[in-house]
Amino acid sequence: MSEQENIQPVFSLDKIYVKDVSLEVPNAPKIFLNREQPNIELNINFNTEQVEDGVFQTVIHAEVNAKIGEEQMFLIELDQAGIFQLKNIPADQIELIKNIECPNMLFPYLRETVTDLTTKAGFLPVILAPINFAYLYQQRQAQESAKTATIN
Repeated sequence: MSEQENIQPVFSLDKIYVKDVSLEVPNAPKIFLNREQPNIELNINFNTEQVEDGVFQTVIHAEVNAKIGEEQMFLIELDQAGIFQLKNIPADQIELIKNIECPNMLFPYLRETVTDLTTKAGFLPVILAPINFAYLYQQRQAQESAKTATIN
């Protein structure tokens, strides 16, 4: 292997998997008789941590909570994960890749799993809207900057 090949940047997705999943339909079968549209709440967060040198795991945690009034229709909790290789990448770019690109690559799989779970649970498919992870990263950075400014 030449010296040039050793310094080439590497960014690859090695594995995609569901790390944890839970589906609850506590009011079945009665809930299926209700024809009202549910109110669906989505809470989502993610984390990327180093597993070993140049190898990172990103996990997107999503909670999809559907209710009709106060009555629980279903609750899905899902951890969609991926293993990424990040090697020979400048330090300032690694943070952007970990916080934007990695979750962007995993989100379609999370969406598909939520759609499949709601369909298999007997409900109309829930198709999550796209998420702007760049915006979420900017928000997180702004919050951390505000905390630092408050402390100082």
